[in-house]
Amino acid sequence: MKILVCVKQVPESDVPIHFNDDGTWIQADSFSEYKMNRLDEYAVEEAVGLKEVFSDTTIDVISVGPDRSADVIIRAIGMGADHGIHLKTEINGYLSPSFIAAWIAEYACKKNYALILTGAVSEDHMNAQVGPRIAAHLDMPCATGVIFKKLLSDNHTLYVEREIEGGNRDMLELKTPVVLTIQSGTNTPRYPSLSNLLRANKQELEIIDTRKLTQPETVETIFQVAYPVKSRAAEVLTGSPQEKATKLLQILREKAFIE
Repeated sequence: MKILVCVKQVPESDVPIHFNDDGTWIQADSFSEYKMNRLDEYAVEEAVGLKEVFSDTTIDVISVGPDRSADVIIRAIGMGADHGIHLKTEINGYLSPSFIAAWIAEYACKKNYALILTGAVSEDHMNAQVGPRIAAHLDMPCATGVIFKKLLSDNHTLYVEREIEGGNRDMLELKTPVVLTIQSGTNTPRYPSLSNLLRANKQELEIIDTRKLTQPETVETIFQVAYPVKSRAAEVLTGSPQEKATKLLQILREKAFIE
């Protein structure tokens, strides 16, 4: 089985955000620390878990981004992936999921992957579009928000459970090749082993300049980014429990929440 895992480098979440002068995106030098997108770690772990069960499995890991994005590819190899592909771009502004998906799909289209995995969403942009867009480009079935999967006895069908609203689950059987986006909590991502990290640091990545790939049509434009605006102020009720309950009832009646 050949598996492709898509990983993304994202900024550390506790770093302050600064916008560029025209307010259309974040300053390129706003962040000094980066990491692998947390949900992509679950996708890598799913692939490595399959490799431990099926010894003939090979795992490629791919990322789109500038030079520094190679770090997350190396980390994925340290977790157990076999080969890294870096689709290198020097775009410093907003990188649309339509571009990322199109480039990954162009690379994957002739590689005969049985399974393509991504995280359910990225921590920075939270678009949740790359996986489904890859599936659309490659005309593959896709399941999002996957919390359980099992390869059935024919080795060509995946039983999948995906998380939906209200704590319910969709249960699907999908023929490979298939694209899955993996939800957090599905497994426990392992730390890269020292031996794998040493191997990863010595391994030569496959680097492809995205300028040599097909340039997708721009389907979205960022007009402005801004900090969230506080829309309402909280009111703290004081007094005894009885007084606070009376005030709460009064407020609910005034807002017509109760009669």
